[in-house]
Amino acid sequence: MSLDAARPDLVMGVVGTGAMGRGIAQIAAIAGCAVILMDARDGAAAEARIFIAKMLNKLAERGTLSTSATEAALDRLVIAETIADLAPCHVVVEAIVEDITVKQSLMKDLEAIVSSDCLIASNTSSLSVTSIAAACKHPERVGGFHFFNPVPLMKVVEVIDGVMTAPWVVEALTALARRMGHTPVKAKDTPGFIVNHAGRGYGTEALKLVGEGVTDVFTADRILKGAAGFRMGPFELLDLTGLDVSHPVMESIYDQYYQEPRFRPSPIGRQRVTAGLLGRKTGRGFYAYKDDKAVVPPAPVVPAAWTGPVWVAPGEGSLAVTALVTKLDAILERGEKPTKAALILIPVLGEDCTTACVRLGLDATRTIAIDPLFGLDSHHTLMTNPVTVAEIRDGAFGLLASGNVAVSVIHDSPGLVAQRVVATVINIGCDIAQQGIATPEDIDKAVTLGLGYPAGPLSWGDRIGADKVVAILDTMLAITGDPRYRASLWLRRRASLGVSLLTSES
Repeated sequence: MSLDAARPDLVMGVVGTGAMGRGIAQIAAIAGCAVILMDARDGAAAEARIFIAKMLNKLAERGTLSTSATEAALDRLVIAETIADLAPCHVVVEAIVEDITVKQSLMKDLEAIVSSDCLIASNTSSLSVTSIAAACKHPERVGGFHFFNPVPLMKVVEVIDGVMTAPWVVEALTALARRMGHTPVKAKDTPGFIVNHAGRGYGTEALKLVGEGVTDVFTADRILKGAAGFRMGPFELLDLTGLDVSHPVMESIYDQYYQEPRFRPSPIGRQRVTAGLLGRKTGRGFYAYKDDKAVVPPAPVVPAAWTGPVWVAPGEGSLAVTALVTKLDAILERGEKPTKAALILIPVLGEDCTTACVRLGLDATRTIAIDPLFGLDSHHTLMTNPVTVAEIRDGAFGLLASGNVAVSVIHDSPGLVAQRVVATVINIGCDIAQQGIATPEDIDKAVTLGLGYPAGPLSWGDRIGADKVVAILDTMLAITGDPRYRASLWLRRRASLGVSLLTSES
């Protein structure tokens, strides 16, 4: 091992040279840091250096990195023969197995080797930084530095402040993240930090919808992409990540928060893990895979359009639904009550179709609900109640599909699909702010960069309207009695005051 040629201003040790360690080492070397690669498995560090060299050469071929910069970065990558070779490091990042005992043992070994002012960081995604640091004589110099896979492409890193972490550690890691071309977001040491915590609302709520028989996985994915604008449906995402990874995180965060109802996992996840239906890696998950591509069922056949009169119930979104029905050249009834010949459309916020029918005193057999919250230009979600007749269901489907907009039909569900999932995402984001885990701005940055959502949860809540989000949550809570839908105080207070969800207390 030799660092003479590099003459770096900063020497970083990376312990653990799997996918995460390799990615961290790559961006650090490009940023001008000397990187000492260390792995307990013989030959693993050398394999990692060869892999990183291939990645650097690909960047050079694309013109992203100059040939000279590629060569210089590779020169800065050296291999440790023993852990003692980490002695010159200014900072050491561990990216080893997610096992608290193994991580604590490594921390003790590192403290015996590195200098007293060497910063030690953990790339843990699920373990407490405070617990990892508790094994150290000087826990104040230990912080969390959580990157996301693939590290070179996922441009966000969580800088985690353990209970004993000194302020200079957080500031140093923040500056180092920026040097490596990443966006740092600061988080307190809580289960899931920001990204894995905020992500509980998407897949977990979608699994609950399927578990309740509201819809199937394919329809849920279509709705959340088509109506709410997510780039990947929740079940596509679970298959990509691997259910053997995602479900334990769901269980871990639920347990670490002492069975907080908002994070309650679905039995579906555990059953499918047991069955080995893990996703892309096993060739079958929620989707089947052929040649590494998901086999997606075709969209349902569009039935004949309703040709009789249509009556639109009053309420939030009724003007937009009325305009749509008129645009589709349907016969619009404008009386205070529908005739017995009419197809009845109810725009709902938070309600299920049954509750809305009872509230308005309508003939449930002729009634179908529609989601107006995300606009009516990209996707129509229709919701039946237990006695909606097939003629009404199919006629409404055919009518709304006649405008060349995709239509999905689901069974009764408070909040339908998109309202329910997005309101949950926003609510959890607001509660992260309420707990002071991160600033509102960092929450939104972490979610958009780390999860790729259409917007950060707080910005999204502002866009929809905090009062509407509270109304949806309150209605779902009233119908289901499930405390998972109770509104965060951060959300409720700002909705009451009419101020942005991004407003911090002074």
